[in-house]
Formats: sequence, structure tokens, C-alpha cells
Amino acid sequence: MSTFWSAFIIVIVVAHIVGYVWLLLATSKMPAGSKVGETTGHVFDDDLEEYNNPLPRWWLYLFYITIVFGIGYFVLYPALGNFKGYLGWSQMTEHANEVAAAEAKYGPLYKKMASVPLAQLAEDPEAMQTGKRLFGNNCAVCHGESGTGAIGFPNLTDNDWLYGGDPEVIKASIMDGRTGAMPAWGPVLGEQGVEEVAAYVYSLNGRKAPAQLVEAGAAKFAATCASCHGADGKGMQAMGAPDLTDNVWLYGGSLTSIKESIRNGRQGTMPAHKDILGEDRVHIVAAYVYSLSAKKGHVSGEKSR
Repeated sequence: MSTFWSAFIIVIVVAHIVGYVWLLLATSKMPAGSKVGETTGHVFDDDLEEYNNPLPRWWLYLFYITIVFGIGYFVLYPALGNFKGYLGWSQMTEHANEVAAAEAKYGPLYKKMASVPLAQLAEDPEAMQTGKRLFGNNCAVCHGESGTGAIGFPNLTDNDWLYGGDPEVIKASIMDGRTGAMPAWGPVLGEQGVEEVAAYVYSLNGRKAPAQLVEAGAAKFAATCASCHGADGKGMQAMGAPDLTDNVWLYGGSLTSIKESIRNGRQGTMPAHKDILGEDRVHIVAAYVYSLSAKKGHVSGEKSR
């Protein structure tokens, strides 16, 4: 926070406290020349008179107590701009203490699980309950609570993997993250070229498209797309290029969605979690992700998403 805004906040807070004290002192005194029990002369609804009675002492003292409490709070805790308070408390230190306490309690358990090979750990029900909780806290926001994904976020329960579904490959994806880069081909191909290549890609898994568009698109695909997706369109795990011949589509397999992908490209990012979770937790999450596919009888690594 800048010095200006820090000073601005301090001035506002102090002015409010002084104003509250002044207001209480001003309203607790009887006006000059008035007596308790006399009316002020104010009449409402014809017969409702306002009497000149002081505020109840207990009510007034409660206000003073809250002001004293507020001043004490501002002195002890960080509530006045950049002033950190005499206790040195902060949300960051509190969080760090809680993390340290949790690490001391659960760290040895995570380390023990991390010493077990991934495929073997995936068969341990207790470890997978831990993995499920870690997944829910860190991965479900993108991949869904059950790991079935969404548009732009891969389904982790099938056997279609962009970079491979072997346990160690899954762990590498979580540890270091992945960055997808499908370039925009619209400026290169032109709108007619996008139509033709989209028709060809649309037809790769057996769907019908106009023959003349498919034929022209095949030639353009070989020139511009085959270097990543392969001459047969079956993808390349080393580059994270998806298989275009199946019916699994990260961004949708309709003709409109395919055109959008070709025309404007796709940029997907899987963030690295090695600094967020640490290797021990990543090991457990990787085993859990592997189990999502393995428990359905899928054999890892056979296909690419």
C-alpha cells in the first residue's frame, strides 16, 4: 500500500473515532437552561411529545467501552494503513503457521505414501481417499469433482491422453504443467481454407462432409497440420497434439467448433503444481488420477487426447 493511501486510511479512522467521542459527549449533556422531565417543545402526531431526558448511563458507557476496545484493536493489530500492530499479527503469518502445523501432522503420512510406486499406490483405498481430497481442493475447479472435465479441460477418467497416461507421465504433467499451443491458421488458410480443412478433420472419424471440401482439405491438412497431428491425424503425444480420428474433443467436435479451433487456434495451460503441492502430494494426486482411468479397465498410454 502506498504512503498516501496508508495516511488516508489512518486519517479517516482517527477522524471517525474522534467524531464518535465528540458526538457522545455532546448528546450526553443537557442543553443550557433545561431540566429533566421538561418537554423540548417538539410534538409529533398531535399529542406525542418529546421529553428532555438524558441517555441511560449504561447505554452511554457501552458506547465508550466499544471506542476503547476499537482503539486497543487498532494499536495491537494491523488496521491502520501500513501500521502492522504491536502484536505483529498478519494473515500471512497465521496461514504460514497453520501450514506448518498441518505439514508437521500430515507430512510424514504423505512421505510414506510417496515412497510407494504410483501404480501400486493407486490400488490403496486409504491413499486414494487422501488423493481424492487433494484432487478436490486443487484440481476439481477445472477437471470437475469426478475428473470428467469440461470444454477446454480434459476428461481424466477415459483413456485418451494428450501427453500419455502412464503413471510417471501423469505425475510429470502435474509437477511441471503443460502448455498447449494450437496456432491460429485463419490468416494463413483464409476462410475458404478453414472450411476445407475443417471438413476434412470432421470426416476423419467417419462423419460425412462435402467431398470437394474434404479433398481440398486433405491437401491443406498434409501441408499445415500433419507435422503435429500426423499424416493420419492420430496425433502425437510428444507434442501434446490430439488424435483427430476418434470422438474425443477437448473443445467440441462440431463443425463449428472445429472451424473455431482452426481459425483462431487454442491456447490451453495446465499450471505446474510442484511449488503449490510439493512432490509428495503430487505423487498421491498422480496416483489418484491414474486410478480414475485404471479402475474402469482402461490401459494407460494407448491413445492421445
